[in-house]
Amino acid sequence: MSKFDFNKSIEACASYYGDEADAVRSYMNEGLEAALALPNRGPIRFNEDGSLPQDIADAYSQYGFYVFEGVIDEQELKDIEKDMQDLRSRFPTHPGSEVDSKGRPAIGLDSKAPGLNWSKPLSDPLGGTQLANGRHQVKLKELDAADDAPEATPFILLGSLRFSDAALRTYGHPELLKVAACINGEDFAPFNESLFIKDAGVGAAVSWHQDGDTYWDHQDFDENIHGFNFMVQLYGSTPVNGVWVVPGTHKLGKMDIKKMVEESGGERLKGAVPIVCAPGDAIICNRQLVHGSFANTGFEQRLTVNFGFHKRSSVLDVKGAGIHCPVETYDQDLINERSKVIGYAIDARRKKYPDEQPYVYKPFLESGETHVWNPEAKASLKDYNVYDLSI
Repeated sequence: MSKFDFNKSIEACASYYGDEADAVRSYMNEGLEAALALPNRGPIRFNEDGSLPQDIADAYSQYGFYVFEGVIDEQELKDIEKDMQDLRSRFPTHPGSEVDSKGRPAIGLDSKAPGLNWSKPLSDPLGGTQLANGRHQVKLKELDAADDAPEATPFILLGSLRFSDAALRTYGHPELLKVAACINGEDFAPFNESLFIKDAGVGAAVSWHQDGDTYWDHQDFDENIHGFNFMVQLYGSTPVNGVWVVPGTHKLGKMDIKKMVEESGGERLKGAVPIVCAPGDAIICNRQLVHGSFANTGFEQRLTVNFGFHKRSSVLDVKGAGIHCPVETYDQDLINERSKVIGYAIDARRKKYPDEQPYVYKPFLESGETHVWNPEAKASLKDYNVYDLSI
């Protein structure tokens, strides 16, 4: 993380808050110190039997997140960055545009599935709304961007695997899939995939929230029942541009975030820490953890390759949360169809990195199903994320 000048970014951030500058500066610095003191970061390791070492499993269970360091090497980071630059060149010029900056048809045209979401610079587009079943209970402070800032900035790209081969290959990373199997069982099921875009000086806030809707009051509720997200960082993350979490809240059920804000005296929640990490690090973050991010008023951009997984028992024959998939109940056929992207990702990665041992997904091994990444497979991913398994 030596590439980051945390003090410079924190000072830039504080300057946006006027009379609150000292409080913001202290909060950022104290959170950074607390985050770096936690024993929940290091390289991915496995026991001889393929399980996670107990110290990693215990830290993830206790805090609700773990920073796996150095998962993506420098060459793959360059590959991802090149792909992302090409992808962004094909974004619409503005919300509602059908062409990119070169006049070509923009990505996502004629799609049924949700794709690129925009936001006003330094705003909080989700906070205090009924979007995502109203999980973003409070609105974070919205700040004034520079006079030359665009009217809208890219925010979240949903269904990212249909647009980015590099993101697909990252999704098929054998060590990350192995971690998924350790946490959610070898028959783990997909959730959804996206890119979170937090450009310097304009990136939007994401209000404090917990992911998940289905199991808060369920008799079988446990700390892993709503699954987790991997957050692979292309440029790394800082207290200013990164996600903040309240460690341990993934075990406590559905939280009253409005009350947490009141008890904290404002939007800077007591006990929260930033997830700080270097380029190529991959965070596993429990979806039940209270988390959010402030507007990116710093100098570093953040681009997160985000993808999540569930326990199969959490989604099989379960009524969906109504956020993504239009099918009311997730049956085995739907889960199998949605899981094909795992097979395509494994094969795409195998073709790019032939010297790497590919992951073997147990449901495909048992069924004998094979998946070959080719132009026909790529075309089949159009609108695949209509069937994201939301719970």
